[in-house]
Amino acid sequence: MANLSGFDANEVEPAVGFDPIPAGKYLAVITESEMKPTRSGVGRYLQLTFQVIEGEYKGRLLWARLNLDNPNAMTVKIARAELSAICRAVGVMAPKDSVELHNLPLVITVGQKKRDDNGEFTNVIKGYAKKDATTPAPASGNDQGSTPPWKR
Repeated sequence: MANLSGFDANEVEPAVGFDPIPAGKYLAVITESEMKPTRSGVGRYLQLTFQVIEGEYKGRLLWARLNLDNPNAMTVKIARAELSAICRAVGVMAPKDSVELHNLPLVITVGQKKRDDNGEFTNVIKGYAKKDATTPAPASGNDQGSTPPWKR
């Protein structure tokens, strides 16, 4: 058992489930990255967390898993090509650490696919592109101190 004294559900908004966001293009940044072992234990993948930074789905998270260390050469080739697309989109061509890709805006193309395990739809990132200089920034107040640099 766990001690929950001090917690009152009346004071906290309940969590809501998230349906997949619609397919489309979204301005996002990478907020987290981590190398993880594959399920089979014979390789590792780079998991990237993307956060949508504007529009109706601002704040939503999506993930990409790049199998950079895998016995299957084609799997590694595909992952390296995807990482190359991400690097080009954020303008960091030779990162020494994945943290160098964090907090740099890029456009992700999001799709949906049916999960094999439960048949529900989930989001997949299908492509990466540079942030278009003509992408309109959302209307905001005049507080530039709290406005991220990519929105100024």
